[in-house]
Amino acid sequence: MIHLRSSFAGKNSFWRYIVMFAAVLIISNTLGAIPLLIAYALRAASDPGVISGIAEHPGDLSILGLDPNLGLILMLFPFVAGLIAFTLLVKPLNGRTLAMTINGNRNFRWKRFFVSGLVWFILSAVYLVVYLKMDPSNFTLNNTSRTLFFLIIISLVLVPFQAAFEEVLFRGYLMQGFTVLAGNKWVPLVMTSLLFGLLHSFNPEVEKFGFMTMMPQYFMFGIIFGIVTIMDDGIEAAIGAHAANNIFLCIMLTHDSSSLQTEAVFRQSNIYPWAEFSALLISGIVFLVILRILFRWGSFSDLSGRVEKPEPGTHSPYTDVLSSVR
Repeated sequence: MIHLRSSFAGKNSFWRYIVMFAAVLIISNTLGAIPLLIAYALRAASDPGVISGIAEHPGDLSILGLDPNLGLILMLFPFVAGLIAFTLLVKPLNGRTLAMTINGNRNFRWKRFFVSGLVWFILSAVYLVVYLKMDPSNFTLNNTSRTLFFLIIISLVLVPFQAAFEEVLFRGYLMQGFTVLAGNKWVPLVMTSLLFGLLHSFNPEVEKFGFMTMMPQYFMFGIIFGIVTIMDDGIEAAIGAHAANNIFLCIMLTHDSSSLQTEAVFRQSNIYPWAEFSALLISGIVFLVILRILFRWGSFSDLSGRVEKPEPGTHSPYTDVLSSVR
């Protein structure tokens, strides 16, 4: 397990992980939010009456009268800023590199990224087709105009940055931090999934359906992507699946409480969170089984194993990295 065993390289006092986590969230929501804040300020200057609407629904960019595609860019830009901030901070704060956080210092495995993303995209498409057949009255055709082309381009270019930021932070960086703390695989898996869920507690879906209704769904996403990370010894496949999930939603399906409001192909009228949780659980199991076959993983029982700190002088694929950052 190069990805998790490389956790012991560099500077690993747990306060460093807390500082990094806080720093990238602050930077992404301040510097990264500057373009969106400018749009808010310009709209409020021309129409002071929108201030109350913005305060009540800060995520509803339709209040600003912006083109939905431009609004999507403004919503995704903070994740780009957060990823840049992490890349710049991880070396001075932890004595490690972005590559070490991704997979233990190997080259980025693009095949893992694309294959995983394609599998998740296909499973999402199958789910949507089945849902459309079972409950067609719950969906309306929302967009087939030329704006869809620009939405596809924006989603393909920017959404992977959003997915990469969250996967680097949770399944990469924090999973390595909890590995140092616990010395096993299951504690990092559970803890990063819980934190991943809590970070999404500010999403409008939580306000609409309730904390205890939506948290199991976010936690399940974290568990699925965490298992993929541990079994595949790196986060490339998790980034691919995460990006595919969000790209699919941006392009194909939206609803009034969606965190990313887009002019997607279909609009869903009624959301049934527990039914969607059940579908996610089934899809997640199928997804993991398919990736296990394609990537030739070992047994899932490995998830309960320990991660031992390498002995000094032990030769391994990351020995040079360990010696260089001590």
